[in-house]
Amino acid sequence: MSSIICERRERIFVVTINRPDRRNAVDLATADALFAAFQSFDADEETDLAILTGADGAFCAGVDLKELAGGERWPILPEGPRAPMGPTRLRLKKPVIAAIEGPAVAGGLELALWCDLRIAARSSVFGVFNRRFGVPLIDLGTIRLPRLIGQARALDLILTGRAVDAAEALAIGLVTRTVPDGEALPEALALASKLSLLPQAPMRNDRLSLYEQWDLDEAAAIRNEIERGLTAIRSGEAQAGARVFAAGSGRHGTPVSKDRT
Repeated sequence: MSSIICERRERIFVVTINRPDRRNAVDLATADALFAAFQSFDADEETDLAILTGADGAFCAGVDLKELAGGERWPILPEGPRAPMGPTRLRLKKPVIAAIEGPAVAGGLELALWCDLRIAARSSVFGVFNRRFGVPLIDLGTIRLPRLIGQARALDLILTGRAVDAAEALAIGLVTRTVPDGEALPEALALASKLSLLPQAPMRNDRLSLYEQWDLDEAAAIRNEIERGLTAIRSGEAQAGARVFAAGSGRHGTPVSKDRT
């Protein structure tokens, strides 16, 4: 049985971690498969968004501790695109949505933080559970968590390793929205479908500018935003959208263009 399942749903690419007997904990083979799957998604011009989820009511319980305890040597290098959990160092040109049921803890939390948006079932749980057994955050958790929820809250989670339920996760900005149990993937698919209808070049370039500005000083960030904006304008989608909107379409949130990059 494959440790991940990949499927296309129109222009949406769905990746499911498929190790339910291990609460979808990631072993080396799964990390490699996740890395390859998201590289493939990013290169595929026929898809606009991806969804990362887990099988049978669990998102991901982190690294497979049984494999780690058995002496398996994991690649932990300061450089290169391949991270210990697989894709968490990749900066994709297209968005990824996490559809979370059950635990998203330890390395599973870091996978969720890597995604652009997080939709969580109301019984889902988050936490730096690896604090309890001495495994550090090495999939950019110490970087992404404070950027997402602020340093004080991030320190609370990182130092204590305590559990965070979905209601608190929503309140502190750790997740984007909460849904009834069993509805995380349907909600993520519905959101991805809506985003897929939007003009893609402006959305993708605005998204990349947001991520890239973390590495830049203010002047460089301004230049980068302009360069990204010009790239989007050269795609023709901005002008096409403006013409359609000016002609009376696109009111009340309706997408004004389905042109593809």
